Amino acid sequence: MKTSSNPAGRIAVFASGNGSNAENIIRYFREADRGAQVALVVTNKAEAGVISRAESLGVETCVLPADRLRDPDTILPLLEARGVDLIVLAGFLLMVPPFLIARYPGRIINIHPSLLPAYGGKGMYGRRVHEAVVEAGESRTGITVHFVSEKYDDGRIIAQIPVEISPSDSAADVESKIHRLEKEHFPRIIHETFYNNKEQ
Repeated sequence: MKTSSNPAGRIAVFASGNGSNAENIIRYFREADRGAQVALVVTNKAEAGVISRAESLGVETCVLPADRLRDPDTILPLLEARGVDLIVLAGFLLMVPPFLIARYPGRIINIHPSLLPAYGGKGMYGRRVHEAVVEAGESRTGITVHFVSEKYDDGRIIAQIPVEISPSDSAADVESKIHRLEKEHFPRIIHETFYNNKEQ
């Protein structure tokens, strides 16, 4: 479905880390006419690697500490002025404030590095997830793309992509497998869910 009356969708990516997913999303929507572009990258950390990645690709960035992110008079005008119609969380570690969810209903999504509801919730992110998966002796894990709700990792699931785990895999091995899944599938899922011009 098209989520905006604009000719092309405009995506804001929220990230707290090095920004590999953000860069991949930017490149994916640039390399072909896929009905959208990344208009803004927002981070809560001034030292986050995502800033240099986005700026090297000519994408505007904005650093918003937690208190400013929770201020409707700061974040809403920022997004609205850029025509943002979809917010993508890509390694963003802060809780999204309820007013933002209300303003963008069904238009805020997150990627989580496990097959939710397993290994989700507050404090479960990055390497912590993979360490827990390995410690539990799981035979598979994967990624989950889901809508954002007012609870961590609790919104309606859009897609899940599994991957097998070998008994000899370390947390670092699992992390590498997850990164490959994210790179291959996350931008495609965004495109197919929101910008494929099909009626939903």
